[in-house]
Amino acid sequence: MTHAIEIIDVTKRYGDLQALAGVSLTVEPGEFFGLLGPNGAGKTTLISILAGLSRASSGVARIMGHDVASDYRGARSALGVVPQELVFDPFFTVRETLTFQSGYFGLRDNSAWIDEVLENLDLTAKADTNMRALSGGMKRRVLVAQALVHKPPVIVLDEPTAGVDVELRQALWRFIRRLNRDGHTIVLTTHYLEEAEALCGRIAMLKQGRVVALDRTENLLQLHSGCQVVLRIDGALPEGLVPKVAERREDGSLKLSLPDHAAIEGVLAALRESRIAVMEMEILQPDLEDVFVQIMHRS
Repeated sequence: MTHAIEIIDVTKRYGDLQALAGVSLTVEPGEFFGLLGPNGAGKTTLISILAGLSRASSGVARIMGHDVASDYRGARSALGVVPQELVFDPFFTVRETLTFQSGYFGLRDNSAWIDEVLENLDLTAKADTNMRALSGGMKRRVLVAQALVHKPPVIVLDEPTAGVDVELRQALWRFIRRLNRDGHTIVLTTHYLEEAEALCGRIAMLKQGRVVALDRTENLLQLHSGCQVVLRIDGALPEGLVPKVAERREDGSLKLSLPDHAAIEGVLAALRESRIAVMEMEILQPDLEDVFVQIMHRS
């Protein structure tokens, strides 16, 4: 089966800077895939190579089987990208912008789909408004609409909800989930890790141009998160447990980071031995932010 995205040992250099150092990964058709990493990890560089905005120094990148360099027309037609930056033409209305974007892909009569995209992104009332007059959040909605206007099978969202309100974020994810259910492949980069955890079936994490983790989201949560316990105790923490304290919270409780759930009994035994009563105890569910921080520190 043809991969939606196939990246084989891709490198990218900007002078002395090694932006990508041999990235290899595949995304399957219909996946909702997360691409995470700190600033400067190489995420946007990788997306730029897929979109044809930058050429890899070495390696191969394909979209739906189309090489992004040698078969660029096929690759561009199969891909829609929502960029991180707000880039727009200030001389056109929203509808004109989407109509011109359709024309770039050879679509002559695309008005029905344009109307549907406008409605789903709550842009119908702004359809005849000049792009200059839109707020930042509205401009970002138009960028999403531009990426979807030619119905690409693969959609890359580079920080799509940065700077937008909660209502738009929820509406956008409802629409993107629908597209994914209809068979579109979605690749998401975001600093809102709760979004990635809720939406993405698999996640790759980049650091300094390398893939440092790649697995299903639930596997990452199980393998890397350990266990965190919040305790409210009557007394001081025994010395042997002090190094395990990750955080002293404002309410007076203590947050302990443990290697696994089995370690909880050792903590309780140490407290009993020291005759310290446990007033409250809460076991926190692991989340992707904890996993991300751990992997970045270990790599």
